[in-house]
Amino acid sequence: MTQNPGELVEQGVERCLKLVVTWPAWDGVPRTSDDDRIFTPHKAVRRIADHLIDHLAEVEALLAGVPTQPDEWQASALTSAADLAPFTEADVREAEQRLHRLGRTFALRYAALDPAEWDKDRAPNWTLRQIAEHLTELDWYAAQVGELQAN
Repeated sequence: MTQNPGELVEQGVERCLKLVVTWPAWDGVPRTSDDDRIFTPHKAVRRIADHLIDHLAEVEALLAGVPTQPDEWQASALTSAADLAPFTEADVREAEQRLHRLGRTFALRYAALDPAEWDKDRAPNWTLRQIAEHLTELDWYAAQVGELQAN
């Protein structure tokens, strides 16, 4: 049996959360990515969740046969005051709950489909499998903060 591509999304979420659980040790200093974007624990969680939501909306639009709605607010470029807040154990629990549910939603959505839908040509968009495979790179956002150690 072919693996449900949505399960790959769940695995990507798990890789992210392995880093997120270390973030209460954050020293309050934002990190800068190689492409000069600023990252903090809150911003990384926000970007992971937003990326999942964006692609879930894309999957639903493709399945409904309607145009996708582009993300026009360039959230990776924005660092808000809320992004700079300390990251606590409660924030870890919130991230775990939110991200687990989003990852699971992908797995369940894909499981509800005939597997032939996963690879159906949806040009100019990606196939559903390609979207799921793309989301295996979610941990890039988490890696921008990295694994933190308490002092």
